[in-house]
Amino acid sequence: MRPTARLIARLNRAPMEPDDLSAVMGATVTGLTRISAGASRETWAFECDGRALICQLEPAGGATVGRGMAIEAQLLVLAAAAGVAVPAVVRSGDDLAGLGRSFIVTERLEGETIPRKLLRDDEFAAVRPLLARQAGEALARVHDMATGPMEDVLAAGDPVRQFGELLTVFEEPHPAFELALRWLDRHRPEPTGRTIVHGDFRTGNLLVAPGGLTAVLDWELSHIGDPAEDLGWFCVRAWRFGSPHRAGGFGSVEDLLAGYRSAGGRDIPVETVAWWEVMGTLRWGVICLLQAGSHLSGVTRSVELATIGRRAAETEWDLLELIRVGAPQ
Repeated sequence: MRPTARLIARLNRAPMEPDDLSAVMGATVTGLTRISAGASRETWAFECDGRALICQLEPAGGATVGRGMAIEAQLLVLAAAAGVAVPAVVRSGDDLAGLGRSFIVTERLEGETIPRKLLRDDEFAAVRPLLARQAGEALARVHDMATGPMEDVLAAGDPVRQFGELLTVFEEPHPAFELALRWLDRHRPEPTGRTIVHGDFRTGNLLVAPGGLTAVLDWELSHIGDPAEDLGWFCVRAWRFGSPHRAGGFGSVEDLLAGYRSAGGRDIPVETVAWWEVMGTLRWGVICLLQAGSHLSGVTRSVELATIGRRAAETEWDLLELIRVGAPQ
């Protein structure tokens, strides 16, 4: 079989086999199982040399999320050096077994990420009231990461302008989003600093055990920006999953900020967090539209992406409520 035909055959079979990872690890891989974790990447659990490990793969077809998995591996190393709880990087590369897909292999830690379980199961009842403060502590450490090595690759522009430009891509009007953009531009707060920002710090990307927060996951959207962005994103209504508690569904924004300050974070005003919550709500709404577009265009046919697309209407309602009262509820 010719090399091109062989590659096509491999891409048409199961996405990954034990031999693919065995070649990367230099040892026999067992128990390879795909797990449900995120809409943008493949995630696999396996064992090798007596260790429980996780492999994340960029999707087939070359679509890249964020700035690439090599950068994410570097971020995990920097995060660990700053005292952020993260899984240790075991391997990373740009091409897994000749499939042209970048990957990261990390240790597999104990804990739960599913928001429904974290917010409702009895197993986490004792730790739930502590998690808003623990999240603030974790973010203070994230924002203490060294920016020097990542200054050029993680640079990001003005988010209001960025998402305003993204909205022009869509043919249909979205007046609630356009109104929110004008509100955000008129009410900009003073910047609180310039640090590495996780970019997707929320319930669902935090690994939690009954004793507390054990790891911060999914760094593909990290960039350099205002640290208040992460605090506001954690408070977006979508990440509360029906809970009345504003900070991730676990506690109050005051708990979040108290934890942030206790671990060395800046003294960020509640009003600044509120502005970034509005910004985060708009951002999530535009992302919902983009996810739907990916499905409708045929680039990635997915019921999950189509369903996420329908949630844009939720964010429109949330934005109108937020800017109507001038501060988050």
